[in-house]
Amino acid sequence: MIEKPEELPSRAGKIARTYPAVWEAYAALGKATAEAGPLDERTRRLVKLALSIGASSEGAVHSHTRRALEHGITKIELKQVALLATVTLGLPQAVRGLTWIEDITDPS
Repeated sequence: MIEKPEELPSRAGKIARTYPAVWEAYAALGKATAEAGPLDERTRRLVKLALSIGASSEGAVHSHTRRALEHGITKIELKQVALLATVTLGLPQAVRGLTWIEDITDPS
């Protein structure tokens, strides 16, 4: 589920508040894609994390890591997603993904 504008990180929240119709359309698209197939919530969370790693989107990796933790997915499972990226995306990308996950799971 897409958060309310006040619950979003500053940049996304600003866009949602400034362009509410765009944000509503984006939220509706997210809901429609989630309901378009048989994947359960847990699987969708892991897939979105993997896609975020592949897209080199640090913000999205942080966001999907937080959401996955809120839905009971463990740190070890999240880290395995990054490790699985090694053979498909390469070691540097996997390390980036793992680092971004650990920004949230193991903050220093």
